[in-house]
Amino acid sequence: MSDMSDISDKSKKIGAITKFFAAYATHDLEGMREVLTDDVAWTIPGRHPLSGTKRGIEEVAAFFTELGRAGFQADPIFLEANEEYVVDIHRGWSTEGVGQVDTTWALVWHFNSEGRVDRVVNLSGDQHQMDEYVWNNHQPAPTSESLA
Repeated sequence: MSDMSDISDKSKKIGAITKFFAAYATHDLEGMREVLTDDVAWTIPGRHPLSGTKRGIEEVAAFFTELGRAGFQADPIFLEANEEYVVDIHRGWSTEGVGQVDTTWALVWHFNSEGRVDRVVNLSGDQHQMDEYVWNNHQPAPTSESLA
């Protein structure tokens, strides 16, 4: 691949993540779905009811619906790409609920060969803050639902 096509490919990946954040800002689940594969695996760190790996677009959409209820916002700070990945660093914060989250997050986005995101790993700048916030504002699913 030439240097120009490398730049173009990186720009497309960064553009996809920028599109995702724009959709996220307006709670546009369909816009977020356009960037992700149907079988996306999205890993949320922590020891709280929303943590773990969300498998498939429906589980990821449900996670973002919960964040939307908490008024979560994200403001990208840095985006960089290579052939397979985009790394984003952003400020993420809540506007609703008991307590607040306001911290820096890093996400590692993996792109498949068709140019869509098939894996994401979140990394929190203050995991303890997020754990406490979620426990204060979200109840765990009943055991039968969490095992389904």
